[in-house]
Amino acid sequence: MPDTEKQKNVIHDYIAAFNAGAPDAMAALFSDDATVEDPIGTTTHHGREAIASFYGQAISTGAKISLQGPICMAGLHAAFPFAVSLSINGQEHRIDVIDTFRFDEDGCIAEMRAYFEASDLTSFT
Repeated sequence: MPDTEKQKNVIHDYIAAFNAGAPDAMAALFSDDATVEDPIGTTTHHGREAIASFYGQAISTGAKISLQGPICMAGLHAAFPFAVSLSINGQEHRIDVIDTFRFDEDGCIAEMRAYFEASDLTSFT
C-alpha cells in the first residue's frame, strides 16, 4: 500500500531541491529508469542523469517554484499546482503549472509530467 505521507514529503523535497539549486538532489528522488516530460508534448528525459541535466538547465534560469494548492493523491499518483517565478530581461514572470507524479512501490518518482504552455506565462511590471 502506498505511503501517502512519504509521497507528499518527496514532493516537498522536490520543490526544496529545485529552489536550492540542487539538480542532483532532485534526480535522486527519481527511480533509475524514471521519465520527465516537461511540458507535455516535448522531449521526454529518461533516467537520473538526463533528469539531473534537465533540471540543471531549468535551475540555471534563476526560476523558483512554489506550491499553490493541495497535493492530491490517488494510490501511486499525485497531482499538484505550483507556480514558476522567473525574471526575463529584468521583467518578472509567472507560469502556473500542474505537475503529475507516478511513484514506484519504493516511493521514488517513476514519471513526472508537467501541464502548461507558453500562453500560461504572465508578466508583471
